[in-house]
Amino acid sequence: MLQISKLLPQGQGLAAVLLKRAATVELDWDVRQKSRFDATDSQGRHLGIFLPRGQVVRGGDVLVAEDGSMVRVIAAPQAVLRITPCPQHGSPFDLVRAAYHLGNRHVPIELKPDHLKIEPDHVLADMLRAMHLIVKAVDESFEPENGAYGHHGHSHDHGPGHSHDHAH
Repeated sequence: MLQISKLLPQGQGLAAVLLKRAATVELDWDVRQKSRFDATDSQGRHLGIFLPRGQVVRGGDVLVAEDGSMVRVIAAPQAVLRITPCPQHGSPFDLVRAAYHLGNRHVPIELKPDHLKIEPDHVLADMLRAMHLIVKAVDESFEPENGAYGHHGHSHDHGPGHSHDHAH
């Protein structure tokens, strides 16, 4: 078993040619949210992944093995509910309202400009349909938001004198 304990978010710092040559592993969200799991890569190697607790693996991340080899992660298609506004009677604001209600229920949710995705749940699907949204079961990759206190995977600069420690 090839042990892996290092993750490079989105392959940051690696040349495109290295990413192209790397083996791949296709994992669904259920596995990618765990910090310890086994998998088999595209070269047939058995991988033992041991990441720091709480670290989430995203599609596009690169796992670095103990021998220095790299494995690019692909977010596997899985059963999800794709939520869109009704084209005749709805508006994009309906998605904002749906995201609010799903967030209140602590539902993992993927946010896109024109749709939302959640894991299958018939009770939530009925609630969303009652809000006049279109809910369709599909097989697609799932990359839910990290949440307000999670690591966002990006950095930004607000300039001198600006901090996120707001005392309002």
